[in-house]
Amino acid sequence: MFAEDELVPISALQHILYCARQCGLIHIDRVWAENRYTAEGEVLHRNVHQQEVRHLKGVRAEYSVPMRSLELGLVGVADVVEYAPGEAPVPVEFKRGRPKKSLVDVVQLCAQALCLEEMTGAEIELGYLFYGKTRRRERIVFDSALRGSTKETTKRLHGLFAAGVTPRMGYDGKRCDKCSLIEVCQPKIGLRVQRASAFLSRQLHGVMEESGD
Repeated sequence: MFAEDELVPISALQHILYCARQCGLIHIDRVWAENRYTAEGEVLHRNVHQQEVRHLKGVRAEYSVPMRSLELGLVGVADVVEYAPGEAPVPVEFKRGRPKKSLVDVVQLCAQALCLEEMTGAEIELGYLFYGKTRRRERIVFDSALRGSTKETTKRLHGLFAAGVTPRMGYDGKRCDKCSLIEVCQPKIGLRVQRASAFLSRQLHGVMEESGD
């Protein structure tokens, strides 16, 4: 069990899966910057919180629901939790873009479900991701594989927080160019440092071979 002051944000799970350095910059160094993607996401979430979304008939929806898990050491706020009579609560998370091939979004949603299970005692089998680009819900089943990935990512996140050091990552155009922190992060500098270190290592190895050491 974790103490209250040891809880880490559920949202950080998405960050560490996207990029460990981004996660460190945001949650350890407390750095943030806006770009078009973050602005669009903010607008979408503001509309959700203002209840400008539709839900299924007969389903009660609660917005900005605080949640935590002392077992996993997580704390956060769900965009929406839906309650149907006689059924377990269903978390619904809103995202600005389109469904992703990675686990970035589904792990965050599963973490919300695990928090709700601990808080309510209910067994939550599924939740939904609503994407702003497609305007559709994606049904997510919380199977054993996803639960395992979520718990493993949570352990990794606690390790990053415990270390208190923002890692240096190499440049990845597909990932880095969309990140609002690219100017702060300067990932190409890290790439040049890695290349320079590799070059010096090869040179040193060559000198040692020539000297017979």
